[in-house]
Amino acid sequence: MEVVPGLEGIAVTETELSLVDGEKGHLVYRGHWAKELAVSQTFEAVVYLLWYGHLPGKEEEQCFRDLLASQRELPVQVTEMLERLPRKMDLMSVLQTAVSSLATAEETPSRELAVSVLAKIPTLIACRYHLLRGSRMPKIRRDLSHTAHYLYLLQGREASPAQIRALEAYLILTAEHGMNASTFAGRVVASTGSDLFSALTAAIGALKGPLHGGAPSEVEGMLEAVGSVEEAEPWIRRRLEAGERLMGFGHRVYKTQDPRAEALRKVSEGLSGEDPWFHLAVEVERTALRLLEEYKPGRRLHTNVEFYAAAVLRAVGLPKELYTPTFTLSRTAGWCAHILEQMTHNRIIRPQSVYTGAMPCD
Repeated sequence: MEVVPGLEGIAVTETELSLVDGEKGHLVYRGHWAKELAVSQTFEAVVYLLWYGHLPGKEEEQCFRDLLASQRELPVQVTEMLERLPRKMDLMSVLQTAVSSLATAEETPSRELAVSVLAKIPTLIACRYHLLRGSRMPKIRRDLSHTAHYLYLLQGREASPAQIRALEAYLILTAEHGMNASTFAGRVVASTGSDLFSALTAAIGALKGPLHGGAPSEVEGMLEAVGSVEEAEPWIRRRLEAGERLMGFGHRVYKTQDPRAEALRKVSEGLSGEDPWFHLAVEVERTALRLLEEYKPGRRLHTNVEFYAAAVLRAVGLPKELYTPTFTLSRTAGWCAHILEQMTHNRIIRPQSVYTGAMPCD
């Protein structure tokens, strides 16, 4: 039996949800280019597409938006639990615990449950964030979009249209990405017949790993270390000559430009006049690509989504500790879509292993 480390190149299921073509640099959500959805649609519309199979009309989108908005409040026992959890507990572990606590019975995964949990993720993040800061949690509102409401909950004021648009593009572009580690974890749990909340808890645990969900904060650290446009080239040269990696460049799947980075760069141009951080990011990207080709010719190292994600998340005012939780907020939409799809033609996911240990003596 052949062993394939990391299951690389192994297809475990068929899906109608997304196509990730790393050679061509394509990302498709149900027949639509993800990069086009990011500049033309709302997050609610893209979630609707993933869950229902088509983009909604105006009335459908408004009804779906209202439905999500109506589910934002947390149960009292969940709020009390967030207050009791240890302050040193990291936010991803808090989200795991909180999402698990939302389950009230062993229920079959459904769109109704998916709506409920997706609506509450921003509230969970904001509630814990304010508890740790000792600040007051703003009152839940129903008149704001999912993205605008998240920023409002964190900052206590309405964000600018440019900030909302930039973060919305990020949420759309990270909502779904094929059979990645966290999605696979969620589908494995769902395939056992377990409930939606258990499957999501497993997915959050996988996303918590720094090899999966932690890259944007590392990119921000790199940009902070560079500091200025003038220092970009000497800093990057020193890094490459020391054999160290440049965060935000290269991707396990994409061997050409990451389409998500392309779209996020375009959308984030609307923030360039509001935050000089973007000017630095653009210059660092330009310099890094030139020097990567010089030091590592033919390696096909292109900008990935984490590079511009770091620029967007900082520019809209999110602290580093919220980067991976915000990724969780968006990817919950894709996880739910996969869990629902798994249930339509379920077979327990049960791979095998090759034993390499000792055998008992005769």
